[in-house]
Amino acid sequence: MNAWRFLRPPLAVGTLLAGQMARAIFRDDLPSLTNQDPSGVFGDPESPPLRLVFLGDSSVTAPGVKPLDHSWPRQMAMHLANQYRVEAISVAVGGSKVHDVLAEQVDAALEIRPDIAYVAVGSNDALRGTPVARFESDFNRIVADLHDSVPAVGLSGIGDLGTIPRLPELAQGVARVRARAIDHAIQRVAARYPRTVKSNAWDVMAGFAQKPELFAGDLFHASAEGHLAFARVGAPMVDRLVEILEESRGERAIPQHL
Repeated sequence: MNAWRFLRPPLAVGTLLAGQMARAIFRDDLPSLTNQDPSGVFGDPESPPLRLVFLGDSSVTAPGVKPLDHSWPRQMAMHLANQYRVEAISVAVGGSKVHDVLAEQVDAALEIRPDIAYVAVGSNDALRGTPVARFESDFNRIVADLHDSVPAVGLSGIGDLGTIPRLPELAQGVARVRARAIDHAIQRVAARYPRTVKSNAWDVMAGFAQKPELFAGDLFHASAEGHLAFARVGAPMVDRLVEILEESRGERAIPQHL
């Protein structure tokens, strides 16, 4: 009998994954890691200023990552600090889903008036059964609001969540399918906005299966080594965001003649 035929209805998939997730999350044999704030100021005070804001979930808040400078948000800020005096500000909250970011983080991010905004959300939606169409609709609203006011917008793709060792084997398979669907939704949204760049987190996390040290002690979040792996792949995307930012600044500097 093909067990996968029972996973076809979305409700069945959501129910199965929710049950497996609940059992995986509430394990008293694994440590509970604390979320952190990667905000900080980086670079030469004499360099041109750049304000960077992060929105999202625990992929930003880097639970348990030591030293915190190894977290990919700080790695991104330090990469930019080669050219700028970077003020990095996180409004991310661990455990957030796309609706949480839309409702609670976008306005806060826009009040900061960033030069670059970076959004990392979707893993919790994939694991907790948010319908893909609903995710895409809310995610599109986030990007649209940011794109209206922020010169450059970065989007984190979703990695292969099927590699998470804390998940039971059957849930890993479902998580992989769900993560791919959410990642595709992010790609579709990114294609609608010209000053937006999406990272490829999928290939990075696919390699986590062969490298258990890339997961933290809770067997769920990325370790410091895992964050560095994401940062290495994300560096070209950061460079592209800088290009978009400078192009935008150049356009604003050109006098507009009536």
